[in-house]
Amino acid sequence: MRLLGLAGLALLAACGRNEPEADEGAVQPTTGATEAAAEPVESPTLAAIKRRGRLNCGVNQGLVGFAHTDNRGQWRGFDVDFCRGLAAAIFGNPDAVRFVPLSAENRFEALTEGRIDVLWRNTSWTMERDTGGQLAFAGINYYDGQGFLVRRSLDLNSASELNGARVCVQAGSTSALNAEDYFRSRGIEHRAVVLPTEEAARQAYGREDCDAFTADVSALAAARTTLGDSQQHMILPDIISKEALGPVTRRGDEQWTAVVRWTQNALILAEELGVTQANVEERAEQAREPQIRRLLGSEGDFGQRLGLSETWAVDAIKGVGNYGEIFQRNLGSQSPLDLARGLNAQWNARPGGLIYGLPVR
Repeated sequence: MRLLGLAGLALLAACGRNEPEADEGAVQPTTGATEAAAEPVESPTLAAIKRRGRLNCGVNQGLVGFAHTDNRGQWRGFDVDFCRGLAAAIFGNPDAVRFVPLSAENRFEALTEGRIDVLWRNTSWTMERDTGGQLAFAGINYYDGQGFLVRRSLDLNSASELNGARVCVQAGSTSALNAEDYFRSRGIEHRAVVLPTEEAARQAYGREDCDAFTADVSALAAARTTLGDSQQHMILPDIISKEALGPVTRRGDEQWTAVVRWTQNALILAEELGVTQANVEERAEQAREPQIRRLLGSEGDFGQRLGLSETWAVDAIKGVGNYGEIFQRNLGSQSPLDLARGLNAQWNARPGGLIYGLPVR
């Protein structure tokens, strides 16, 4: 009996060596992880949008180049086109969208309260916003930086010469915080003239209620086009911040965030692969390149993974064009802003930028 007991203990010990002890601090895989990967959880936001029959997209109240209404009351702009592209990906119709104009101060409240489905309003991705528990950033569609607009008559060469200046800035924006950091760190005295909206800040600058207007450089370029004597104003060379702008969704619906992320990515990747608004249907039918076939739904089930049709990317590109086409007509050489691509060039362009399409595979 004693020998048998020892043999049994030895056998148990040998078996134990094949099963390492569990690490109490390790995350254990959950049952059904394979099924979850194969069949994504349905997005309640996407389901509500489909029932409603339209996308509710939060945009700027009026910023030339990004979101504004033309003389016929039609919404135009860079962010507006991304909203239209998302509507096209969902419904096959870029007009199935309602634009909700929002200020910097009420934009996040509108999102978290469910009055909009996505916020596409030149919003900077920051750590505080990302870790606050309510917001989810779906990607970056524009790389910007903060600068200063001044009158040429002041004969300034740098923002460091704004000692004692009155500086107009929008309330509730990162611009106010960045400007305070910039001047305080350099010991430069200034008086912040804080206005409730970007439009109010632009108008105050136009009335000469302040000596400089600070905002993202793209916003300053837009503001300059609205001034009657635009050539009498200049953007100083100083860039005092990094502003990564992109769409924001509500935290807690990861599948919806993925729909927004991959629709934006499809428009970026389309430019890289030479797929345009004019040729997208032809490329969908005739392309032999695997990466184009996957993007345009000729191979794989990527639309199904998002809860969309297999032509989701074709519909988005057909509706608004690729990233380069969207940029050129709203911000680039085909627009009043005439902004260079700069950091917003494709990663493989010459010179290269930071725009990089994630692989669909």
